[in-house]
Amino acid sequence: MTILPPSALFGPIFRAVQEQGLYPDSKSFADAIPLRSSEDILAEWAATCPRAQPDLARFIARNFALPGEGHEGLSGTGAMADHIHALWPVLTRRQDESAAASSQIALPRPFVVPGGRFRELYYWDAYFTALGLVRSGRHDLVDDMIVNFGSLLDRFGHIPNGTRSYYLSRSHPPLFYLMAGLSRDRSDESRRSRLRWMQIEHRFWMDGAEQLAPGSEALRVVRLADGALLNRYWDDVDQPRDESWREDVALADGLPEASQRRLWRDLRAAAESGWDFSSRWLGDGHNLASIRTTRLVPIDLNCLLHGLEQTIAEEADALGNKDLAQSFATRARHRAAAINHHLWNDAAGFFADYDLDQCGVTNQLTAATSFPLFTGICPAERTIHVKSAVGQLVRDGGLLTTLNPSGQQWDAPNGWAPLQWIAVAGLRRYGFTDLADQIAHRWVTMVDEHYRASGVFLEKYDVERRGPGAGGEYVTETGFGWTNGVTLELLADTPQ
Repeated sequence: MTILPPSALFGPIFRAVQEQGLYPDSKSFADAIPLRSSEDILAEWAATCPRAQPDLARFIARNFALPGEGHEGLSGTGAMADHIHALWPVLTRRQDESAAASSQIALPRPFVVPGGRFRELYYWDAYFTALGLVRSGRHDLVDDMIVNFGSLLDRFGHIPNGTRSYYLSRSHPPLFYLMAGLSRDRSDESRRSRLRWMQIEHRFWMDGAEQLAPGSEALRVVRLADGALLNRYWDDVDQPRDESWREDVALADGLPEASQRRLWRDLRAAAESGWDFSSRWLGDGHNLASIRTTRLVPIDLNCLLHGLEQTIAEEADALGNKDLAQSFATRARHRAAAINHHLWNDAAGFFADYDLDQCGVTNQLTAATSFPLFTGICPAERTIHVKSAVGQLVRDGGLLTTLNPSGQQWDAPNGWAPLQWIAVAGLRRYGFTDLADQIAHRWVTMVDEHYRASGVFLEKYDVERRGPGAGGEYVTETGFGWTNGVTLELLADTPQ
């Protein structure tokens, strides 16, 4: 199924709007709803050529409806948990049909958005949001979003980063198997549907693996020199992102065309990781133009794909498909061995990303080191070292993302709800409840303090100063789906 993004559908109009900075956020026009057919709008453009900014603004106002800010109804008072319960209806949307020529992708069921500029369903956000939905008794919305993701897998062969046409060239961290595990519908029919969807997702991530020679890469798959098969983040397009078009073009200014395309693909691949952006992807640790996401084999991605393979094996076995179960159990076993061999930094005592150019594991400690604990593949003799590494990231408000204050949003001093949950759940899985409870308590206390002072929940927080997070391409958003979900889960499951 081919759906063109706004940059392709409205080429000269889209470029003019972004080049002239008609809106502070590049995403605003990418989300605009055309008021007439694309053919009619383009015909008027060709006839009038409104290049001056006032003329351009009037042309856009005649032909497009711009999205709202999405902050209505998010502020509250009273107990934190009560306000989170009350926010789910505020953040719930329906998108049964897509407006013609808009970037929207239709979905069959209701869904929860993060909030603010994020006015669509996002893939990895949804799992962490769903943790709170379960605590609120909103199992209906959890199952709705599972079905929505299934419909995306059936239509596109993968779950896109978000439900916009400009996100279709990439996915997000593969958390569908965990989302599916939250469903209370245990009928064989529903389980078979979810198993089929998990297999579709696995095929997407493993596309190109069959003919891959040792020491080579294809799309999202890499085969190391010893034959180990692992994965990386990728994007099928090497152009500026529609939602950050102006920023991407400016960053690539002056580079040769081939270098521009590599830069844009690596920016997009980092967006697929969810960590957009972080020093873990940067060659020099600070400059976004040095990004090299596709040259790294991420620890978190491969742990999640192990979880997907293990879940397919377990579900197939429970549903009587022994051959499928055996095949995926073998895949999961081989991936776990490859992770523990190639993505473990023995000298530093933590898990990290593998550098394809340096042919070895990196030395950067990030919160992603806790993913082997979360997915249960950390050998017993290494767990105390991983616990110690995670402890280095703990601050007054919870867990740092990295130790590098680069100015990127997925770096110090910021902490993010999903990484708090991954670390807490992983530490608890291996019996490190004291550190897990410490992280959870610090996070919940900080979020509650900020909520009492401001009435809102944030996308990210500064866990050193215990306040709003900063950095990145846009202002810190309120809402906020995964903060609400993780905080509610931790609040219910942690001694206070």
